[in-house]
Amino acid sequence: MDNLLILKALILGIVEGLTEFLPVSSTGHLIIVGDLLHFNNAVGKVFEIVIQLGAILAVCWEYRAKIAAVVSGLPTERAAQRFTLNLFIAFLPAAIVGLLFIKTIKEYLFHPFTVAIAFIVGGFIIFWVERKPRTARVTHVDDMTWRDALKVGLAQVFSLIPGTSRSGATIMGGMIFGLSRTTATEFSFFLAIPIMFAATFYELFKNWRLLHFHDLELFAVGFAMAFISAFWAVKGLLRYVAHHNFIFFAWYRVIFGILLLIYYRGELFHLLS
Repeated sequence: MDNLLILKALILGIVEGLTEFLPVSSTGHLIIVGDLLHFNNAVGKVFEIVIQLGAILAVCWEYRAKIAAVVSGLPTERAAQRFTLNLFIAFLPAAIVGLLFIKTIKEYLFHPFTVAIAFIVGGFIIFWVERKPRTARVTHVDDMTWRDALKVGLAQVFSLIPGTSRSGATIMGGMIFGLSRTTATEFSFFLAIPIMFAATFYELFKNWRLLHFHDLELFAVGFAMAFISAFWAVKGLLRYVAHHNFIFFAWYRVIFGILLLIYYRGELFHLLS
């Protein structure tokens, strides 16, 4: 295997893991970094799908005790049943809209210009949410009602726009609708499990013909790096939100979005002409 390809796989794996659960958009970063590394062909797109599994499994490992308790208590425990129902309700809106419009979204919105605008708009939304007076009504994921879950699920629909950030949409949506910062962050992590598993396996099913044995080493490197970096990103974000707000990420999004507009200004002029 080409050492340069392995290096690209390592970089993209780290990018996926670090950005998947932060409110900065993993899809947006992968589009940009993949473009810069010239790894955005058909194999590169399947590679991005595969390494998402590494990031998902990192969350599963971090919350393995909670997941095991919910699974074992599902037949008899009311709390486990309510938690599972909430995840299902929150999962549905983005799943339905994604199935109906994913081809259109990929055709028209997977572009550096769209990603840049989404980065900037998302940054200003974080500024607005953090500076808006509010009182946390829900301080633990087990205290959420189905209405809370539905509202977060509707917010997640906006994450289908590349550059928006799934975690950013769900965390900010949760905070707007009365969840504490920590609760919104944790529920975002849990919600990532069904939505990302569904999206990943759906894309793998559609693109299985592009999977080849000689790419196994490439995919394994990206998968492993995504798992490791996502694991540390999840733990780090939980520690961070316990004592800080998301203003840092808002500034990051706005500055990064502006830099993208400058870098891709030639494509922007061509697009608008």
